[in-house]
Amino acid sequence: MNGVDLIDHSPSHPEAASQISSACNAVLIDNYDSFTYNVEQYLVLEGASVTTFRNDDVTLQKLIDLRPTQLIVSPGPGHPDSDAGISKDAIQHFSGKIPVLGVCMGEQCIFSVFGGNVEVTGQILHGKTSPLGHDGRGIYHGLSQNLPVTRYHSLAGTHSSLPKCLEVSSWIAGGSDGKAVIMGVRHKEYVVEGVQFHPESILTAEGRTMIGNFLRMRGGTWHGDEQSQTPTINGVHPKEHSSGHEISSHLYRSGSRHKSNGGILGQIFKDREIALHAQMQVPSQRPSDLQAAYRLNLSPPQISFPERLRRSPFSMSLMAEVKRASPSKGDIAPSICAPERARRYALAGASVISVLTEPRWFKGSLEDLRAVRQSLEGMPYRPAVLRKDFIFDTYQILEARLSGADTVLLIVKMLAESELQHLYKYSQSLGMEPLVEVNTAEEMTIAVKLGAKVVGVNNRDLTSFDVDLDTTSRLIENIPKETIICALSGISGPADVKAYRKNGVGAVLVGEALMRAQDPTEFADHLLGRSEQLQPPRRRNNVLVKICGTRTSEAAAAAINAGADMIGIILVVGRTRCVSREAGLKISEVVHRTSKPREMYDNGASSDQDDNIEEYFEHGLEMFRRSDRALLVGVFQNQPLSYIIAQQRLLDLDVIQLHGSEPIEWASLLPVPVIRRFGASDPGLGRRGYHVLPLLDSAAGGTGQTQDIRLIKQTLKADAGLRVVLAGGLDPNNVGNTLVDLSMYSSQIAAVDVSSGVEQDGKQHLKKIQSFIEAAKSAIER
Repeated sequence: MNGVDLIDHSPSHPEAASQISSACNAVLIDNYDSFTYNVEQYLVLEGASVTTFRNDDVTLQKLIDLRPTQLIVSPGPGHPDSDAGISKDAIQHFSGKIPVLGVCMGEQCIFSVFGGNVEVTGQILHGKTSPLGHDGRGIYHGLSQNLPVTRYHSLAGTHSSLPKCLEVSSWIAGGSDGKAVIMGVRHKEYVVEGVQFHPESILTAEGRTMIGNFLRMRGGTWHGDEQSQTPTINGVHPKEHSSGHEISSHLYRSGSRHKSNGGILGQIFKDREIALHAQMQVPSQRPSDLQAAYRLNLSPPQISFPERLRRSPFSMSLMAEVKRASPSKGDIAPSICAPERARRYALAGASVISVLTEPRWFKGSLEDLRAVRQSLEGMPYRPAVLRKDFIFDTYQILEARLSGADTVLLIVKMLAESELQHLYKYSQSLGMEPLVEVNTAEEMTIAVKLGAKVVGVNNRDLTSFDVDLDTTSRLIENIPKETIICALSGISGPADVKAYRKNGVGAVLVGEALMRAQDPTEFADHLLGRSEQLQPPRRRNNVLVKICGTRTSEAAAAAINAGADMIGIILVVGRTRCVSREAGLKISEVVHRTSKPREMYDNGASSDQDDNIEEYFEHGLEMFRRSDRALLVGVFQNQPLSYIIAQQRLLDLDVIQLHGSEPIEWASLLPVPVIRRFGASDPGLGRRGYHVLPLLDSAAGGTGQTQDIRLIKQTLKADAGLRVVLAGGLDPNNVGNTLVDLSMYSSQIAAVDVSSGVEQDGKQHLKKIQSFIEAAKSAIER
C-alpha cells in the first residue's frame, strides 16, 4: 500500500460519550493481544464500564457471578480451538442472555462455538486496510459501504461450514476461492456479533460508532423488527435511533405504538428523562456506581411481590399508596411523613405499600422509598414495597432495588413492546417481579404475552385522566388463572370493590382515599371487610418480670417459683454481682430444668394464624413469653464479641443483655435475642431489626437510680410501636405505683427489671423477690 493510501481515521481529540446505563458492567476477555487495550479504550470512550480478564485468569463461574451486561472477546494470536482459553465457554454460556461481541479471534471463537470451521484464508494480513461491505444492520447501522477497515489475520471462518444459526453480516471481496472473505457474522436469534477486522484500530473508519452501536444493544435475543431481526438500541429499533450517545427521548416518538407526544404524561416523561440523564453523570450515582453497590450486596432484603399479594387479612389484598399529590387532583397530603404513613398502612393490613417517587407532579422521591422500607424493617410479615414511577431505563430499576423496593411499576402505554420485555426481564434478574400496568384490551394482550404474573388495570386513562371503574372488570376475561389482577385508581369505598370481589380481582390499589382517611385501619376494614378469624389474637397484657443480679441457684429457683419470667446473671468481670463460671453453670441448670408455677402458664395468647401484621417489638416480645420455664439472661458490658458468644454457648443463655456502649449492629451477630440498655432519650432506642427489646436504665445499672417518668412517657408517646423493659430504682414498694403511673402506656411496658431493689445487705432477699413479682403482676389489669 502506498503512503498516500494510508488514512488515519482516529479522532484528534477523542471525547468520552455519556455513560450508558445498560453497559455498566461490561466484561472483556483478553486473548493476550496488544489490541485489547484499544478495544477497552473504545468501549470506555463509548460509555461502558469495563472489567478485563486474561483468558486463563478467570473461571466461567466467576464471570457468571459478576452478572455482566455485555461480553466482549478480544483479538489474539493462534487458533480459537487451542489458544482462546475461557473465551469459547464464555460465549457459549452468555449467548442468548446478554449481548456478545467477538473481535478477530473473538469472531472466530463465535464461528467455532456454533459449529463452523476456522481455516487459513490464503493471505497473511498485518495492518492491511480493505473496503468493507456490510448489511447495514446491527453494529453497522448508519454506516456507509466500502469503509476502510484494518485486518490482522491469516484465519477466517469458511462459507462451506457457516452454521445455520449464523448469517454473514460483513465481507471483503476477493477471497482466494473466488468468494468474499467473511468479515463479520451475526447470530440469527441471539444478540451475538462477530467481526474479523479490528474496529479499534486507528486505520478503521467509524470503529467507535460500531462499538457504540453494540453497547446500545440490549437483551439476549433480537427484538423489535422481525423482518430484519435487528436489535433494539436503548429499547428502540436502530433505524429509529438518533445519532449521538446521550439518552434519546424515544418513548414518545411519532408513529410508535401507545405513545403520547403531548399532555401531562408526555411532560412527565420528558422531565424524568432529563433528570435521569443529569443524575447518571453525578459521581456516586453513575450506572457503574450503582452496579458496584449491587455487587457488594448492599440492596436490602426482599420478599416476593406475588406471594405477598396472596397473603392478606382481607378477602382481597390491599395495596396502600403513599401519595402527596397527583396531576389530576393536585395536592392531597403534601405534608405527610411517608415512613410514618407506611407503617400505619402496614398495621392496617396492607399487603403492599406503593410509593410514588416522581418529584414534580406527585411530590415524591427516592428518599421516600428508602425511608418507607426502613420503617417496615423487622416486621415478620411486612408488606412488599412498590416503586411507582415512570420507568423507562434499567438504571431506575437498579436504584429501586438498592433503595429497598420489592417490585417496580412498568406501564405498557409508555413502552415499546421490546423495551417492556427488556425491562421486565431485567427486573426479574434482580429478583423483582414487576407490576405491569394496562388500560386497554390491546395492552392486556401484551401483558399476557409477556408472561406477567401480576397485572394492574388502571381505571384511569392516563391521557384524559377520566376514571372508569368498570375497566378492570372488562379486561379480566381471558387471562391465565394464575395471574393476579389488581384494580388501580378511583377506588374510594366498599361499593367500588364489590364487583371486583365477585370477578376474582386479587388486589386493589388505594391512594387518595386512604391518604385522606383519618384512621387507615378503620378505612381498610370498611373497604374490604376484614375476616373475623384473622383478627390479631387478644393477649393477656400481664407484665413480665426479670430478676437480675442472681448469684446462686437457690435464688434462681425461688424467683422462678415466685413467678419470675427471666433470671439475669451478671457476666461483667470486676462487677460485684458477677458470677463465677461454676455458679453460672449451676444457675443455668436450675433455670433450664425448673418449671414455672402452673398458674403462670398463660402468659399470652396463641393463634393458629401466624401471619398477623405485628410491629417489630410486639413480635419480639412474644419470644420472651414462655409458659414452661423462665429464660436465662446473661448481662454484658463493653466486652469483646467473641467473649459474649463464648459465654452464651457455655451457659446456654436464652437472652443476651448488652448494658454498655456496644454497637447496635451486634444484635445481628449474636445467636440469641438481645436486650439492649438505653436512656429514655438515647438515639437508636426504637431502631427496628436489631435489639429485640430496649431496656430503660441508667448507664451503670444496678445502682438503684430511678428513671424520669415524664421522659419515659414522652418516649412511649412518640412511638406507639415501642415496647420496653423498665428498670432503674424499682423495688417491691414502688413498682406497682410506677406501673399505675404509666397505665396510659401499659401495653408498651413489656417487662420490669429489678436488681438492687430485691437485695438486703448486698445479697438477694427471697422475700423481697416474691413481693416484687407479686406487686408487679398484680399492679394493673391491662
